[in-house]
Amino acid sequence: MTIDRERLAALAAEPHCQGGRFRNLEPVPRHGLGDFLRWQLAPGRRFPKGKRYSLLRPDGHLLLNPPAAPQLTWLGHASFLFQYRGLNVLTDPVLSERASPFRLVGPKRYTPPALTVADMPTIHLVLISHNHYDHLDEATVRQLHRRFGDSLRFCIPMGLRRWFKKRGIHNLVELDWWQSAPLASKNEVFCLPAQHFSGRTATDTNTSLWCSWLLDMDGFRFYFGGDTGYGKVFRDIGELFAPIDLALLPIGAYDPRWFMAPVHVAPEEAVRIHQNIGARQSVAMHWGTFVLTDEPMDEPPRRLRLALERQGISEAEFRVMQHGEVWSSQ
Repeated sequence: MTIDRERLAALAAEPHCQGGRFRNLEPVPRHGLGDFLRWQLAPGRRFPKGKRYSLLRPDGHLLLNPPAAPQLTWLGHASFLFQYRGLNVLTDPVLSERASPFRLVGPKRYTPPALTVADMPTIHLVLISHNHYDHLDEATVRQLHRRFGDSLRFCIPMGLRRWFKKRGIHNLVELDWWQSAPLASKNEVFCLPAQHFSGRTATDTNTSLWCSWLLDMDGFRFYFGGDTGYGKVFRDIGELFAPIDLALLPIGAYDPRWFMAPVHVAPEEAVRIHQNIGARQSVAMHWGTFVLTDEPMDEPPRRLRLALERQGISEAEFRVMQHGEVWSSQ
């Protein structure tokens, strides 16, 4: 379980920003506006039908009094509440009706979030993977800050500090890839690479970083994969941090592959990440909430089951949770 700090420092020193723009560690195809229009305007193309899933209502008593073992609640998409040893952590909290800068236009939420900010226990830490609208939601961030104030700490990738400070949020841990910061009670948070991109407008592409996160809580390792395509970086993460006790890995928003493969894994690749990072337990995310791409909303978990079967991995080892499900690894 010892971390090779010298290798971490060497990896952190590798350049991945040029001219104020961040780039992935491996060369990946770049798709511009022309490619986007080719996808969107393809003859006969239409978005798949939206689907509302059953929503479980989390037991408030259980959230306020979690067990000694790690506890996880899926709020939808990439948003989870993770609770362990007195620490309550949110990942990419997006509770709005649309993943969009506009109230009436943009990807619509089909299953309501499992919790509102008012329903939540005291939140201590928020992990933000990047600034796309389905991962960084201004309305939710403002609600969290209004309720919890400066006692709530946001962990953010490099380049997002200004966005948060403009909204009056100053309790920030801003890190570059392979960097870490201490938290309370022997906890440490690591900012790790992902293969993706960033941007909220037509002019700010890749001016802030994208990442995955790892919490090391006195030997228990919790990994949040963020949004990513597949690359060798996951073998590097595994070599440094395996075994990882609990990993949240994306399985959706992957079609068409010619356009999405560089930045969004398919379920088969999510299984490879699970193996690469040495995850003891993985949970699927980034599916079943918004219609973002061309695959049917219910296809990702079906493809995941087939991929697990082909690799001889139990479905219990790579779980698919229901919206609002509360699960404990005890």
